[in-house]
Amino acid sequence: MLYAILAYHVEDEILSWTPEQDAAVVAKVIEVQAPLRASGQFGPAARLDETRKARTLRGPGAGMVLDGPFAETKEQLLGFHLMECASEEEAIAAARKLRAVNPTAVYEIRPVKLYVPADGFGATSG
Repeated sequence: MLYAILAYHVEDEILSWTPEQDAAVVAKVIEVQAPLRASGQFGPAARLDETRKARTLRGPGAGMVLDGPFAETKEQLLGFHLMECASEEEAIAAARKLRAVNPTAVYEIRPVKLYVPADGFGATSG
């Protein structure tokens, strides 16, 4: 079963990190990802850009594009990991490993109902 592990955090806190602090957290997350990737469990992961750059499409017909997300939460969705896990317990264990190196983040673990694989997009810079 595929699981999406969604990473929530207080965006203002992340944006307040120095480039060095940010790079240190990212390096630790990559260390946690490495054995999961080597085992074939770890799929695509992404770090999303600032929520102020987000747009929401909603409404009937062609819909209306609105600025930003409209979640009523303190944390914002800032990224995700896609993993192949045999059980929910295994997905939770993987999320715990990710949280161990970024303990102020909140992780939502959700089974993936539909998966459309990537078509060769390369990694982004930054």
